[in-house]
Amino acid sequence: MIDFIKIKTHKEFEKSCLDTFSTQYKNNKILRQYTDLTKRNPRPTSLSELTFLPIDFFKSKEVKTDDFTSEEVFSSSSTSGIGVSKHFVKDLSLYETSFTKGFDLFYGDVSKYLILAILPSYLERSGSSLIYMAKNFISKSKYKESGFFLDDYKALHKKLNWAENNNIPTLLLGVTYALLDFSTAFPQKLNNSFVMETGGMKGRKKEMTRPEVHQILKNNFGLNNIHSEYGMTELLSQAYSNGGGIFECPPWMNVLIRDPSDPFHLLENGKTGGMNIIDLANQNSCSFIATQDLGKKISETQFEVLGRFDNSDVRGCNLLAV
Repeated sequence: MIDFIKIKTHKEFEKSCLDTFSTQYKNNKILRQYTDLTKRNPRPTSLSELTFLPIDFFKSKEVKTDDFTSEEVFSSSSTSGIGVSKHFVKDLSLYETSFTKGFDLFYGDVSKYLILAILPSYLERSGSSLIYMAKNFISKSKYKESGFFLDDYKALHKKLNWAENNNIPTLLLGVTYALLDFSTAFPQKLNNSFVMETGGMKGRKKEMTRPEVHQILKNNFGLNNIHSEYGMTELLSQAYSNGGGIFECPPWMNVLIRDPSDPFHLLENGKTGGMNIIDLANQNSCSFIATQDLGKKISETQFEVLGRFDNSDVRGCNLLAV
């Protein structure tokens, strides 16, 4: 198994990708069958030759590398009735390592923050990987006041005021519609806090573009930037944006852009297409996923999410279209 957390350079990343694909092609029946049926190279020598498994297979198949008993099964929310994705996780320590090290790379040790989470639509169901991550962050916080808020915005406002008055560094983590509701009901100037949206309007409000949402939140919280997290049920890693909708990947994750009219042709930086994601934390499922998100590469490790394909269902962890 690849020790993904030790990856530092692009050369190390590429070698780890090829090694991981070799293992997963051999031991992941779904990836092997798809690769063979599409007549893709079973022994790729570069990232451009990798086969990316369409994400919808997570809805209809058990996408596993080797046979194992799952330690956890994460599931997506569904607003369309089409079905949910399921991610069978053999080893939760891989997920915990990935989200802990990933957050640390971009924001430092999570324990130094007061964590205030408003994720009502996720708390109201089981199997959310986002809730699992947020609970872990809350447990690591040195502030016992950290916690979840369902819809008690008055209590959240009081807690946030307390943190601001005591100069406590705070992460306000929330699903988009809840952040909009809270900031509208209790606008306040934040000086020691940063706000991170995880995406998702959940059919509760008119769909809005990310710039529109961020402008409202910036106005209501008196902030210059709104942060974002990009993650999904099928991934064990996250990318982060500290503003402007430009996401950065950790060293063991990357995004490649495919031609919408030719799924096996990759596009150069700056071109819009379907997002193929490599997540080397997915050692026991599939590390190579063709998502239904539209985006473009900005640089080797940076990308922008521009929306979704028209025929794809809107999911809770997906970010907003622009």
